[in-house]
Amino acid sequence: MTTTTTTSTTPVTDLYPSRGATEVSVPRQDPVVWGTPGTPGPFSVPDLQAYERDGFLAIDELIGEDDVALYRAELERLVTDPAIRADERSIVEPATQEIRSVFEVHRISEVFAALVRDERVVGRARQILGSDVYVHQSRINVKPGFGASGFYWHSDFETWHAEDGLANMRTVSVSIALTENHDTNGGLMIMPGSHKTFLGCAGATPRDNYKKSLQMQDAGTPSDEALTRFADRHGIKLFTGRAGSATWFDCNCMHGSGDNITPFPRSNVFIVFNSVENAAAEPFAAPVRRPEFIGARDFTPVQ
Repeated sequence: MTTTTTTSTTPVTDLYPSRGATEVSVPRQDPVVWGTPGTPGPFSVPDLQAYERDGFLAIDELIGEDDVALYRAELERLVTDPAIRADERSIVEPATQEIRSVFEVHRISEVFAALVRDERVVGRARQILGSDVYVHQSRINVKPGFGASGFYWHSDFETWHAEDGLANMRTVSVSIALTENHDTNGGLMIMPGSHKTFLGCAGATPRDNYKKSLQMQDAGTPSDEALTRFADRHGIKLFTGRAGSATWFDCNCMHGSGDNITPFPRSNVFIVFNSVENAAAEPFAAPVRRPEFIGARDFTPVQ
């Protein structure tokens, strides 16, 4: 099922309807790897084949120990800065009122801006997306021990499509670990192969939904029945690894993370690259756009 919406310029066909009266399941209409096998870059051809199949690829050491120390120090500087805490780009834990995430870090911090431009990072994004790329979203995530909350199962693309206006699945995320990811401290979980099916969630999008969803997902949440079907079909992969490891994953992967009730913190830097040929338009299923620090409207390619 597709629908057509009209913006102030041209009609846009909605390949992935969501936020309607009922939950819908739609086969993916887009490639997973948009680049050609001969496109130069850090990924090998087998890497890209694995990414195509599973929707993700883990790298044991994307950055080295010195890099990790640099980025962890910058994370600590940002989350302890009163001015950053007071900024709307900082999201706090509902229970503890501690900083959970800081968005748009590639604009706040030159240290993280340099990471975005690092060829080990942006080069892989260009390979997957087959074009120049821009940053749709960036953030640091802080998950301290003893009670940091998780994030419920969801597809990022469902939100970015419904609320930011990304028409196609031509977006890739990378999560770079700045602390060790154990199997017990609230690590990332993905359902391998789930990126091949779009799950359109039921229920209208409230105005300014982002103010709630960045703390606790509600609109855009799959049903228990749908999640059970996906898990039965695809299984669940839990990612572990030392600081400096990274996970690249497709925008439509069904993923989530649990609470961290261990003493061991879990922090990461998260960068979302979108193709310049898939620039955000008007939301497909929301009354207004989200703020630009969450869904960028500056489509300048990363150089």
